[in-house]
Amino acid sequence: MTKLIVGLGNIGQEYEKTRHNVGFFIVDRLAELQGVDIKRKKFQGHSAEYLNESGEKVILLKPQTMMNLSGKSVAPWIDFLKLEGDEVLVIHDELDLPLGRMKGQWAGSAGGHNGIGSILECLGHPNFCRLRVGIGRPALKHQVVRFVLSPFTPEERAKIELSVEKGLEAVKIFIKMGLDPMMQMVNTKAPPAGA
Repeated sequence: MTKLIVGLGNIGQEYEKTRHNVGFFIVDRLAELQGVDIKRKKFQGHSAEYLNESGEKVILLKPQTMMNLSGKSVAPWIDFLKLEGDEVLVIHDELDLPLGRMKGQWAGSAGGHNGIGSILECLGHPNFCRLRVGIGRPALKHQVVRFVLSPFTPEERAKIELSVEKGLEAVKIFIKMGLDPMMQMVNTKAPPAGA
């Protein structure tokens, strides 16, 4: 069985450290851990592959289309590999979760996320797994675009680095055991401080 792990983000140096690129952060961290470079160009994306401990192929994908057109890379990969939705995990930033929180999800709407919206449009259905990584939300609605395209503050940086490590563990569980065990890991609220 092959698993496709997709990190969403925007290409270009000016976006490298922005909130919208947390999907890239986690996929890059997994590539680093596996000793592979995400450089192979295919279907408007950069990819790498490795075999997990069970001998199953894992493909890491970073669409190179800009966020709003992510589906133009993701959909051809899913079609080419003839994957079922439970073999695909898309990792993306989530305004509706506080910074540091994550949620695994099966299917559903785009929830206003343009990268997910593009994938839904290109696939024609919502049936794939997601790892939503909380980045918080700005106080004013009209600030959303500027917010997601801005870098994390120094105070947020430590928290998002912990999120990347937690996300890495979640992805490893998904690869090994599937969506439900991953959801059991990430879909619980963190205990209160001092608990």
